[in-house]
Amino acid sequence: MKKIASIFPGQGSQSFGMGKDFYDSSDVAKEMVEAASDRVGFDFKALMFEENDNLEKTEFTQPAILLVSSIAHQLFENEMSVKPIFALGHSLGEFSALVSVGALDYLDGVTLVHQRGQLMAEACKGVDVGMMAILGLSDEDVEAFTAKERENGKKIWAANYNSDGQIVVAGAKPDLVATVEAFKEAGAKRAIVLNMSIASHCPLLESAAAPLKVSLETYLRNEFLAPVVSNVTAKKYASKAEAIDLLAQQLTMPVKYKQSIKAYEDEIALHIEFGGSILKGLNRRGVKNPTISITDMQSLESAFSELS
Repeated sequence: MKKIASIFPGQGSQSFGMGKDFYDSSDVAKEMVEAASDRVGFDFKALMFEENDNLEKTEFTQPAILLVSSIAHQLFENEMSVKPIFALGHSLGEFSALVSVGALDYLDGVTLVHQRGQLMAEACKGVDVGMMAILGLSDEDVEAFTAKERENGKKIWAANYNSDGQIVVAGAKPDLVATVEAFKEAGAKRAIVLNMSIASHCPLLESAAAPLKVSLETYLRNEFLAPVVSNVTAKKYASKAEAIDLLAQQLTMPVKYKQSIKAYEDEIALHIEFGGSILKGLNRRGVKNPTISITDMQSLESAFSELS
């Protein structure tokens, strides 16, 4: 059996129809969707399967993504007894990773990230904030650029280290817009302001950290079937106490996805992405091991074939 890492996508992987094939094909998926709807008090079928304005709001986006990832992982586990070497998620995906290793019940996870989304939205309420993707610059160039802009009074920080040549920055939207041309002049191939109403993984979310810790204390369990790699440190952890501290820090610290996925690639033969395919795309840029993505029943069956 191949040594695998379980990986989980974050915000940006949502789309209308997400999880519908699982729901239509599996009683387990139906039960999970209905139980999640009962838990948080809104209809996940309407949220995920019908066009609406809520799926792009972070307090709804986050539980929807975690739910679909958890369904994909549960259906996989029901057929394959493969223990991962570690689990890893991108931002929100770190919570899905915790579900996958038993440190968080999926219903508690849905509740927790719904609360996390509300806290993040509240922290950004009344402030014009956003995020911007920078393509074609090195990490060092982006860090130096944003540091110089902060010295000039702008609120802009490196937020997501996604892959070589792709970094997302976060901050005040007027400051992001004002630096688009300057980033290009500095050598960026593109600087794209994203359709985001929050500024994740930067100091603007500081007010959300303390209340999130309270929720983490309530819902997390000190039971890890495998370690989880922290977005903050790019290192493994396997305790509730570490999770609480690191996930609170994650709100205001950059996501070291690229560093995390590269740090442990020699330990595994295969990445399996549950509930999305964005990380598969990122992994193509600099990770030597292949990634397979499970997003529907067909890709689930393909994963079974790959591992049998």
